[in-house]
Amino acid sequence: MIDSRSKILLKAIVEKYISDAEPVGSRSLSKISGLELSPASIRNIMADLEESGYITSIHTSSGRIPSNKGYRLFVDSLIQIRNLNNDQILQLKDKINSEDPSQILTNASKALSQFTKFAGVVFFPKNNDKKIKHIEFLKLSSNRILVILVSSDGNVQNKVLLSDKKISPSELLEATNYFNKNFSGMEIGQIKKLLSKEINKIKSNIKDLLNDATNIGDEILKNRSDKYLISGESNLFDIKDFSSNLDKLKGLFELFETKTTLLKLLKSNETSQGIKIFIGKESGIFTLDECSVVTSSYEVDGTIVGSLGVIGPTRMSYDRVIPIVDITAKLLSSSLSQQ
Repeated sequence: MIDSRSKILLKAIVEKYISDAEPVGSRSLSKISGLELSPASIRNIMADLEESGYITSIHTSSGRIPSNKGYRLFVDSLIQIRNLNNDQILQLKDKINSEDPSQILTNASKALSQFTKFAGVVFFPKNNDKKIKHIEFLKLSSNRILVILVSSDGNVQNKVLLSDKKISPSELLEATNYFNKNFSGMEIGQIKKLLSKEINKIKSNIKDLLNDATNIGDEILKNRSDKYLISGESNLFDIKDFSSNLDKLKGLFELFETKTTLLKLLKSNETSQGIKIFIGKESGIFTLDECSVVTSSYEVDGTIVGSLGVIGPTRMSYDRVIPIVDITAKLLSSSLSQQ
């Protein structure tokens, strides 16, 4: 453990470095720390912090920068969060909301990148419980019907159904209303059981539609795989920490492209609530050793269905990014639950 004066100086170093992207020297610290200490005393404390691994030097100059260990202590116990004001929350809400559930997920990743100026990502796992939130039937031609299926996590899938029967638009609407009134939010297996009990009470054409839709839903959800949406990758070109290191940028874009490795990291937040922060090597991904990933889970009707987050440099304004990720997760949860 380090004493209170050391924590105050570490906090000042982290905040100054995040702000200026320049190593912090004892002279600057004496002005901004608020501690009435001599330059020699400040240098001694800095030496102790460096020996303990909380700060490090990148040049032979007297300036120091935070290490990943220093960032971790800062995030865990020294940070002062800058909560979003009502106008900012409303802006986020407007960017996320949509009548199209699949668009909501895309909007959330875009909002994260726009508000943080980093890369925003939304992870949605395969739906193991196979719940259907909403279904709709649309007539394409005399024998082709489009089935639009919305799963409980907001994912939308479409499939064309070929029918040898003439089904009117009113019957399609009746089938849509019947399904959504009686089966919304249920698992496929439960829907099939209830449908078999009600089957004799349903018109022939509608009966076939509902059976086909249930089978389609079962097939789609069974074959779904984990995936994520990412937005704002180009923001990383504008970050000083990365812009001068093309190899680092190339590695990040390859990571975003292959997706498998990043999916494992995002899945680690799938069953836990609240904010999780991976700083540098904590992610276990070599490509992210100079990055931080701030994540949070999101829910539908009180059940965690995925996670979202921001990928940026370790030198990020955690006090600003954390509430953006937190509020976006809450707004996404609310928007999906209202679909």
